[in-house]
Amino acid sequence: MQALRSALFLVALLSALAASAQVEEITKQLGLGESSMLPDAKIASGLKEALQVGANNAVKLTGQKDGYFGNAAIKILMPKSLRPVESGLRAIGYGPKVDEFVLSMNRAAERAAPQAKKIFGDAILSMSFEDARKILQGSDTAATEYFKSKTSSQLTTAFRPIVEKSMNETGVTRQYEDLIGKYQTLPFMNSPSLDINNYVVGQALNGLFFMLGEEEKKIRKNPAARVTSLLKEVFAKH
Repeated sequence: MQALRSALFLVALLSALAASAQVEEITKQLGLGESSMLPDAKIASGLKEALQVGANNAVKLTGQKDGYFGNAAIKILMPKSLRPVESGLRAIGYGPKVDEFVLSMNRAAERAAPQAKKIFGDAILSMSFEDARKILQGSDTAATEYFKSKTSSQLTTAFRPIVEKSMNETGVTRQYEDLIGKYQTLPFMNSPSLDINNYVVGQALNGLFFMLGEEEKKIRKNPAARVTSLLKEVFAKH
């Protein structure tokens, strides 16, 4: 009987070891590594730090001269609904005015971008432990997508007066009204209605989120982008 019990215990032990090995192998295949065993507090802190680093970099890149205008990926172009207006104005020699208008929209976004730093920082603080663990195991832009889904409405509300002020200071609204006025003098031409302030706000935020996503990818994939010891630990095996 004792021999039977020993044999059964041995079988159970081997089964447990095999199961443990399988779990470890599955974990490795998922790319989670040792980071999945980190405490929730450390994972959350690492994710928040990653977002903070990424957000600061994104704001810095977009908030400088040509941050939008010189970046083909986020450059603010004429709205699609106004492309016929653009073509019509260029046809009658107003191309330089159109170019000036496009430049002004981008300059307004560049001037407004630094103001988003605090908004990003405040939003990062609300991330929970569970959110952080899911994000760590998510896609290359999981943190950015989470951040976007949770804060877009608030950012839009807070960002609009800043962009609107910048647009007024750089003459975007005046230039827009001037261009539409010239277009309406053309025969049989009706200009579409558009809230140019909402358009620039939306494009400015899209550009910020795009750049934030690019920074997140760097932190996940490029060890050199992990500029603190916490980031190195949390993302080391991920």
